[in-house]
Amino acid sequence: IVKDLQAEFMPGLLVEYPGLQVRWEGQQEQTQESMQSLLLASAAALAIMFVLLTLEFKAYVQPLLIMFIIPFGVIGAVFGHAIMGLPLTLFSFFGLVALTGVVVNDSIVLIDFINHRVRAGVPVDKALLDAGQRRFRPVLLTSATTIAGLAPILLETSFQAQVLIPMATSLSFGLVIS
Repeated sequence: IVKDLQAEFMPGLLVEYPGLQVRWEGQQEQTQESMQSLLLASAAALAIMFVLLTLEFKAYVQPLLIMFIIPFGVIGAVFGHAIMGLPLTLFSFFGLVALTGVVVNDSIVLIDFINHRVRAGVPVDKALLDAGQRRFRPVLLTSATTIAGLAPILLETSFQAQVLIPMATSLSFGLVIS
């Protein structure tokens, strides 16, 4: 209703009354404030995550490599919402936060394995192949079990589940793409 008012009704009203000021309050205002604070907190969390990974790996490139998977998850979540015909909501962004944790964890598993192999004297190209071969199954199983666990929520039609479906969509489809 608010989107329709903003798109259809308000432009004509603002043309007719140029000095008119409109302030959206109530649920709309709370949702906007929540989104702003979530985006700010997410940016801070990503910065802290980068600092912690930099301290752990004692490098700047590897944390960047780990965090480069996050945009792929976001793309998957957006496509998932389009496929499911859902708008992006506050709960969609909660799902993105959870997705970030899962994909970063999967990336850490791979990078850590590569580092252990390189320290053991294995050439980098061989360590990369070993990581892909040996850690593929755990990463795949982590993602597959998460997606399978969320499938009942994605397929639920009850009114109560409608709030959770955008969160499950972000997490499931983001994992598929990433």
